[in-house]
Amino acid sequence: MFSYYLELALRSLRRSPGLTALMVLAIGFGVAASMTTWSVFRAVSGDPIPWKSSQLFVPQIDNWGPNGRSDDGEPPNAMSYADAMALMRDHRAKRQSAMYQVSPSVVPAEAGKHPLNVSGHAVYGEFFPMLDVPFKYGSGWSESDDTNRATVVVISAKLNQKLFGGASSVGKTVNIEGKDYRVVGVLDDWNPQPRFYDVVNTGGFSTTGDDVFLPFLTAIQTSMPNDGNTNCNAVPEESGFVGLQHSECVWIAYMAELDGAAAATSYRNYLNDYSREQQQAGRFRWAPNSRLRDLPAWLDNQHVVPSDTKVSLLVALGLLLVCLVNTVGLLLAKFLRRSGEIGVRRALGAQRAAIYAQFLTEAGIVGLAGGVLGLLLTGAGVASVGWVLPRDIAALARVDVSLLLLTLLVAVVATMLAGLYPTFRASRVQPAWQLKSN
Repeated sequence: MFSYYLELALRSLRRSPGLTALMVLAIGFGVAASMTTWSVFRAVSGDPIPWKSSQLFVPQIDNWGPNGRSDDGEPPNAMSYADAMALMRDHRAKRQSAMYQVSPSVVPAEAGKHPLNVSGHAVYGEFFPMLDVPFKYGSGWSESDDTNRATVVVISAKLNQKLFGGASSVGKTVNIEGKDYRVVGVLDDWNPQPRFYDVVNTGGFSTTGDDVFLPFLTAIQTSMPNDGNTNCNAVPEESGFVGLQHSECVWIAYMAELDGAAAATSYRNYLNDYSREQQQAGRFRWAPNSRLRDLPAWLDNQHVVPSDTKVSLLVALGLLLVCLVNTVGLLLAKFLRRSGEIGVRRALGAQRAAIYAQFLTEAGIVGLAGGVLGLLLTGAGVASVGWVLPRDIAALARVDVSLLLLTLLVAVVATMLAGLYPTFRASRVQPAWQLKSN
């Protein structure tokens, strides 16, 4: 029976090619606009580590007081060196790491090659298992390496390809800022988006991955400067990198892994107790105002998803709705123009369900054709989003199998929904009146 309805639908569409083309164009443009913006929104709003995000927390400590808070009372979104070191020493989380952004020079071993300016982070060894960082060769460093300020390094697969041709470089040395570091691990392909472990410096997104990860205390000892954001509520009393460490400036990102709600509550109490201790010691002159958010809440608090992507998605969905309304009108005109045919079929015993099946099949074919057009336009749209969105954001949009299937599904389902009212009107045609009028 479906093949019969399919044949009727194709005949009907061929009888009015202009009307059919208009409907296909409307569906194609509407679906393409919505799927293009969806591809961007999906990329920037996804959970970068869904299997563990509920166990990862970002603490905040108010070391600036009321005069340094934002309008909503939020403390700084990064930490001072003093607070970060205190939290690392107390080690109240299962795993934790302070981190700051660095951009050292790497000197290739081959003579004549120019130094490479690379980006990276100074972190603690627990950073790697805490974030389930994938390794191609080797692993991260140990706690004793942190304590002993070992000159070890984890490098990216990209840097490993440049320096060692892609072979395992574990145990080899890399000259960083004139000092030899022993390679203990080579990352596999890893550049999570959003860049959840350092939203403070990246704003959430970066097309370039980190090339090196160095031990935090080793980087501090060698005076490797911070290359990320530094915010101060007062001018540091001392100059240079040491002065920054002694100041109340915030420049260190921090993340802790906590198992369960009880651990989070205990850690939150610890943060308040720490702030209270600082108040009693005279460093803070205000009541504790600390925060502890899990990763999804932290990304939401930092407005990682750009507001313009949300607006674009809403506008595109509105455009799709307008296209569907136009399609409803075109289908209504097309179906009611065939009232005589419907009357004859009803007079010969066709049930209303058969009328529904016939015309919804026709609407489905229009939706499928619009979906195919939408696929082509979505591909062009995704390739062009860089014209209207920042490069880091636009680079995240991808055309993959799931997006292709979703485009076809949305086109077919939306068009069939749009065909419900015209089909309802067509099924209500009175056979006797139609036969009499004809």
